[in-house]
Parts: sequence; C-alpha cells; structure tokens
Amino acid sequence: MNTPFARVHHICIAVHDMERAVAYYESVGIGPWHDYPPLEEFTRLDVPDPDGFRNLSYRYAWIGDFQLQLVQPGPEPTPQRRFLDEHGEGVFHVGFEVPDADAADARAAELGIAPLMRGRRANGSGFTYFDTADRAGVVLEIRQSPPA
Repeated sequence: MNTPFARVHHICIAVHDMERAVAYYESVGIGPWHDYPPLEEFTRLDVPDPDGFRNLSYRYAWIGDFQLQLVQPGPEPTPQRRFLDEHGEGVFHVGFEVPDADAADARAAELGIAPLMRGRRANGSGFTYFDTADRAGVVLEIRQSPPA
C-alpha cells in the first residue's frame, strides 16, 4: 500500500517541564539534546493559534537514526497544550519522514485522513499533523526535512 506513514522519523512527548525532562533523559544516557530550529522558519502556517505555535518549545536527541523529541507548550490553546491538560505528559505524535510533504498530504486525503495543522518553510519542507488521535490513539505527522 502506498502510504505516507512508512518511515518513522521520531516520536514527540509533551512535557510540563522541559529542563526536568531533559535532565532525566540525560541521566539515563539519552542525549545530547538540541534546540529545534526556529519555528519562525515556517512561513506558511495553518494552525489554530500561530502565536501559540511559535511559543512551543521543542528539543530533540538522536538515538541512532531515530529522533526523540520533547515539546513544552505555552499557555496558548494549541493542540499540544490541550493534550497535556487532558492527558498529562506522554506521546503527542509519531512523525514520519516523507520526500514530498504536499504529495503526502494528498495521499493522506485519499486515505480519508484530515489535517489537524500544517506548516511549510519557503523551500517547501515542513510538516502536517493529522487528526488521528481518536482512531489511532496518537496524532500522526508527516515531515519533509529541509534540503541539506
């Protein structure tokens, strides 16, 4: 089956306290941790609250060729904030790498999967989160990395 959900890139865990979470992961040997590139790079946004999106704090660490991400939302009503308030800390989304984000969006639409939010950089790379939590237990995301 042709699916945009074939190559897992990362999981993202919503946390209340980024520094506390990073310190714990480092204490068990997971790291080093890096700041996610600035969210201002996403020039085209279709998100519920653009200011809330830009106030999300992301960090990531590589574990082999798999990425572990942490997100700490601000007080704005983002899906990440809603998840944290309703469920507590835990896996917010599973991210899949795709070569073409727009083509992956089109394929997801063919599969009957609606977008929850999306962002693109000027070079066309970016992300789409899909409204899958009720059916999959987690939000599924596709991402196209920027050119090297």
